[in-house]
Amino acid sequence: MQNDPEQPAPAELSHAGAVVDKAIEYMVGQNIGSLAIASALLGGSLALLARSVADDAIVHILNNAIASVRAGELRGNVPPAS
Repeated sequence: MQNDPEQPAPAELSHAGAVVDKAIEYMVGQNIGSLAIASALLGGSLALLARSVADDAIVHILNNAIASVRAGELRGNVPPAS
């Protein structure tokens, strides 16, 4: 594990992403709604960040996420849900 939480090792990030993908698959299979899944993952992520980095770093991460949403980077070619 690296000391800089904003720059995880690519293999570590890939592994973590695969675990999260499997967890999402499992919850979808349990008929848990997308909003509930996303909210739980976001809440857990923010709680983990709060234990790991300063508040300013969390704000920076969230601002980057907001900028990605506004730029349409998260949706790609997927139309918004109605």
